[in-house]
Amino acid sequence: MQFTENVNMSLDAIRVNKMRSALTLLGIIIGVMTIIGMQSLITGLRKNINQQITALGSNVFQVQKWPAIGTAGTNWEKYRNRENLTIEDYEFVKEKVTAAKAVGAELWQQGVEIRTREEKTLPVMSVCGGTPAFLECNGFEIADGRFLFEHDLMYNRRVAVIGLDIVNKLFPYENPLGREIKLQGQPFEVIGVFTERGSRFGNSLDRYAVIPIGSFVRLYGKERSVNITVQALSTSLYNKAMEQTIGALRISRKVPPGEENDFDIYSNDTVMDFFDNLTRMVRIVAISIASISLIVAGVGIMNIMLVSVTERTREIGIRKSIGAKRGDVLGQFLIEAIVLCELGGIIGTLMGLGIARLISMLTPVPAAVPLIWVIMALLFCSLVGVIFGLYPASKAARLDPIVALRYE
Repeated sequence: MQFTENVNMSLDAIRVNKMRSALTLLGIIIGVMTIIGMQSLITGLRKNINQQITALGSNVFQVQKWPAIGTAGTNWEKYRNRENLTIEDYEFVKEKVTAAKAVGAELWQQGVEIRTREEKTLPVMSVCGGTPAFLECNGFEIADGRFLFEHDLMYNRRVAVIGLDIVNKLFPYENPLGREIKLQGQPFEVIGVFTERGSRFGNSLDRYAVIPIGSFVRLYGKERSVNITVQALSTSLYNKAMEQTIGALRISRKVPPGEENDFDIYSNDTVMDFFDNLTRMVRIVAISIASISLIVAGVGIMNIMLVSVTERTREIGIRKSIGAKRGDVLGQFLIEAIVLCELGGIIGTLMGLGIARLISMLTPVPAAVPLIWVIMALLFCSLVGVIFGLYPASKAARLDPIVALRYE
């Protein structure tokens, strides 16, 4: 019998027993929906985070006093007692690391209110004390004006480059270049505006201003640790630049041979590794729930197929009496089981994608179609159909045509 005819007969059998088929499909739908929904959200989150963290720039890593989130364990006292990284450490790295294209230093102050004579922002802005390498090390761009020059740092000039949220609040109807803003009551001249960066999980990425690091220290004090960013000359020199930076800092900070570093390295890979570790358990739980649902659904499919074989015993006898072989009957019922599973898999996939999309619309959590997981889910549905449909199909194929024709 033709494959398409088997498929059509399978669909006819499903249409005849709509309620029974729907109840049988429920386990598969729930299992596949769970997998696809969770993977859609996780895939979307991963893509979003990957896009956002590339703001560190290409071939860039950062040295911090504190370890990256998720890697420190519970021993925070150990990290709290570390000496702060200093501007002198930054200058030593800048001098010694020959594999670096750019070396920058950053100090940050959060929750800042920025003013003009007429307007003021909410106290949610961030101010960074930076160096000219800030742009390339963080992947930022200038939309208008210019960024910091070396002479701005040399003379601790009161100049600032601001994000679009500050522009929209303080200078909504005029060009901000050359205008004055106030930080801690001190005037700063606006010399540049950053390109819009959008938002991440509903939080704006344009609420910041960058000023020379020396001016920052005068304004907010120096009792905080400097973040040192290093951009390697090329991808091939990335590891060498990291090794040179670690070596330079161990010398600068007088770390004895054999002792561990009293600083940590942060990179784009660090964040992605943390995210993958964080979501691994979620994936395992989702797959476990889905597997249980699919196994339960498989048992239900075996049961419904056995009932179907019993109900169609006379039909099987007629087919065998007019020349149908065992393989034809086996194929018919096996394909019916697979079609039943695939129908549930398709419905579950669409529902999983729909739920993920709905969550994405109602919350800042993004969603994306996890194509590989869709393919895997449908293949697994076929496998469930084969495994749990094989026994009923074999039973149908082994029926004696004479006995089958006598069945009432």
